[in-house]
Amino acid sequence: MVKLWRSPLAWTFAASLVLLLGVGGWLLTDPATSRSDALKTGGLAGGAIVALYALWLNDRRRRVEERRQDIERQRHELESQRAEQDRERVADERFAKAVELLGHAADQVRVGALHALAGLARSRPEYTQTVLDVLCSYLRRPFQHPRYESDLPRKTQETLVGQPDDERELQVRLTAQRLVVGLLPPAAEVGSPSYDLDLTGAALEYFDLSKRRLGDLWLRYATLYSSTSLSGTVFTGKAYFTGASTGSGRLTGVFRCKGARFEGNAWFSGTTFGELADFTNTTFAGPTTFKDAKFLKDVVLAGVSATYSLDLYRTRFEGQTDLRFSALPESVSLYNTRVQSEKDVQLPAGWKLEKLRDGGVRIVAE
Repeated sequence: MVKLWRSPLAWTFAASLVLLLGVGGWLLTDPATSRSDALKTGGLAGGAIVALYALWLNDRRRRVEERRQDIERQRHELESQRAEQDRERVADERFAKAVELLGHAADQVRVGALHALAGLARSRPEYTQTVLDVLCSYLRRPFQHPRYESDLPRKTQETLVGQPDDERELQVRLTAQRLVVGLLPPAAEVGSPSYDLDLTGAALEYFDLSKRRLGDLWLRYATLYSSTSLSGTVFTGKAYFTGASTGSGRLTGVFRCKGARFEGNAWFSGTTFGELADFTNTTFAGPTTFKDAKFLKDVVLAGVSATYSLDLYRTRFEGQTDLRFSALPESVSLYNTRVQSEKDVQLPAGWKLEKLRDGGVRIVAE
């Protein structure tokens, strides 16, 4: 009974009854009010109390439901966080295991580890740059194939087969190169992320980054064997080829960079191009230097746009040379920029050839 009188419902009915009797009794004291009108008015007063209680009860139910939904939402968020933590833990374990297997003696295990890392990067985009760093680190490991010997005849280089371990390691490295390229977004995807590649000192063969978008590229002192293609590539960061060289390898060491775009620094200082270097219609929007670079065979720079700065300090052109730039900065460094007099040399307007006392020929601005 005590609990019943503590209930809001009991107090509501009691208040309603009191109002019914109080208002009705008060109105009955007025001779002008009939008994039915007095009871009707008293009933309305009592009913108002009940209606207020119903409104309060409905609001209370609403708040309880909101709290229940909030608790359910928090529980769902906790479960989602727990599931995400489990996925991160599994991804970390996959990453650690794959990195460990890169040191395995069997080449097929190393290839599997490379594919596992690439698969992790595709399923977990936040791992992409880390996976690329690991793949580049693998490619930076010292590697020397017998046909990379520069003093061998060309036909011997093209057909020479190394020891089984050399060939197996070469296949692993070619797989790593393909996976690196596959993780880079296409150049046409303007809003896509730009990933960095550090291949300093790496030995690369058939390296093809054509029509890809990347941020910074480090190829300092790298050796590029066979054909290398950067055609249509967009470099949103800095590109460093300092001291790099193109070797002959299985095929001629052609360097193709047609229609590429360098938005930042393009550093080819000290780079040696052993075969054809084709930069047709490439855009250099940032500081660009070929200081002390050597073009031992033909070079094509026709249609190249260099709008920020261009440094050809002591650059050597020893083959057929096409320097018909489409756009040049106001100042170009041409100090001791040499060409071969017996080769065909195409120059932009305002440049000319000047013979030196030692019999050489250099390019000067008029």
